[in-house]
Parts: sequence; structure tokens; C-alpha cells
Amino acid sequence: MQSFLEFEKNIAELEGKMEELRHLSDIGDIKIADEVSRLQIRIDRSLKQLYAKLTPWQTVMVARHPNRPHCMDYVKGLVDDFTPLAGDRTFAEDAAVIGGIGRFRGRSVVVIGQEKGHDTETRVKHNFGMARPEGYRKAQRLMHLAERFQIPVVTLVDTPGAYPGIDAEERGQAEAIAKSIEVCLDLKTPIVSVVIGEGGSGGAIAIAAANKVLMMEHAVYSVISPEGCASILWRSSDHAAEAAEALKLRASDLLDLGVIDSIIDEPLGAAHRNPGDAIQMVGDALEAALNEIVPQDGAALRSARRERFLTMGNEALSA
Repeated sequence: MQSFLEFEKNIAELEGKMEELRHLSDIGDIKIADEVSRLQIRIDRSLKQLYAKLTPWQTVMVARHPNRPHCMDYVKGLVDDFTPLAGDRTFAEDAAVIGGIGRFRGRSVVVIGQEKGHDTETRVKHNFGMARPEGYRKAQRLMHLAERFQIPVVTLVDTPGAYPGIDAEERGQAEAIAKSIEVCLDLKTPIVSVVIGEGGSGGAIAIAAANKVLMMEHAVYSVISPEGCASILWRSSDHAAEAAEALKLRASDLLDLGVIDSIIDEPLGAAHRNPGDAIQMVGDALEAALNEIVPQDGAALRSARRERFLTMGNEALSA
């Protein structure tokens, strides 16, 4: 069942009319199939116009859409013979972080990603994509495994942020995030990251300090959520839309700022309307990125990756 966002009321009405027509038979000279085709053209035109001028806050809503494909959807659609690997060898398994080895279009890869879940049961199981320290330590273990066997790493970012619970803090959440970033920067094997939904704060960059950072057209990537920013600046999450504007969290903004390398187009009306096409678009972009960096020497990859992120920080400090 299609779920509509609050700014899609016009689209919802048109699709409702089209669904009603599909259940009718031809009436006199009126051909139902022709009417449905005309309505579909109107819907496509409206979607194109609407999604061409989304506000930052509307983009956040799209990135969080419940029907948007998540990490496991991409793994199932793009990775053959995927073998999940669990646990951090220190404390426990963390279902918020998916990790394993498989074959992506004929190439062996280590895949690491954050999984939000699709319904109440799976969202609770995966903790809504918010990883605990053991999730980040599992990611570190898999990255070291990839380096040992000279296998490229692909990471899929989709998290509102790292889990802020007391138990996570007691087990060293901040240290685990910092160590994951350090491991990313230190690897002598290619890393490509894709922001497929939400890229929230250190919880996202912990697996996204990569040689190539790609971002889906309607994903978001920010140091803090709009609600969190609004709560700090205005003492109220009611100003989330204003915060989203100030945070420059859209793909187009981040490309201009040099935070990401390229934007992956989404199907008409965003990824949740056509998950299959969206997954293949990500696959094509990943393949192109890997083809570019896999032939490079490990030491050169490491040096370029570290230089990229250090330069980003130095430019921000000097601005």
C-alpha cells in the first residue's frame, strides 16, 4: 500500500481517482483505459514538478519514508552469495549494523550497512538503524578482514545517528565511533560509501570516511538531525524546518561543499515509488566508482582518503 507524505496530497487524490477508475468498466464512449492513461500522465507530471522543488525539510521526510529501500533491500538486490558475519568478538552482535562478504557484479566485496527495518518488529530488532558500540566494532573487524584479503569495502549509510542510550555510553560509544573513523582512514583497500537514506552525525561518518562518497538524490547527510538542531537553538523541535534549511543537508548542497563526490539519481517520485529501479541505479553508480579506484595502489588509496578528510576539516577551520 502506497504511503503518502503530507506535501503529496494532490498526488494522493489523483492516484485515488485512478484506482477508482481501474475498477470500472467502459461507459458508453468513455474508455476507462484511456482515462487511466491520461491520469497517469498528470500524476507523472505533478511528481516531476513537486520533486524538482522540494524544501530541505521535505527532503528529510522523503529520506525517512517507510517504504524507501533499506540496507538489506540493496544487499538482496545487488550482492550474490551474501554471507553475513556477526559479532564484534568483544561483547555481542548488533543487528543495527549488517555486515558480510558477497559478490557484487562479479567482484568480491565486504558489505557493511545500517539497517532500520520495515515494520514494528524489524525496527525494534534493528534498533531503528541506531548502532551501539558493538556494531561499530563489528564494522571495524570486517574492514580489517577486507584489508587482509585485499577486498573492496562497500558501506550503505542509513541511520538517524548512533544509539545514545546509557548502556551504549557505558560500553564506549564515542570511542567506538572514533575508532571506526580511524580504521576507515587507515585501510589500504578501496572503500565506497553510499548514503541511501539518512546520514546522521558521527553514527554515519563512522562507516563513511571513504575514497568515494556517493549520495542518493533524496537522501540527507548532516552533523545533527533537524529536530536535534532546533531543540538546541530554539529550545523546540517545532523549528525543525528552519534547522533543515540551515544545515545544508541535501545532496546538492553537499556536492557543492565537496563533502560527497556524486549524486545518484532516483526514479520519478523518489526511491520508495520504484525500489527496484532505485537499487539498480545505486548498483550502477557503485560499479563505476569501484572500477575507478580498485586498480589504485593501497598506499595511494589510504593517502588520498586521509588527505581528503583532513583538507575538508582544515578548510572549514580557515573559513
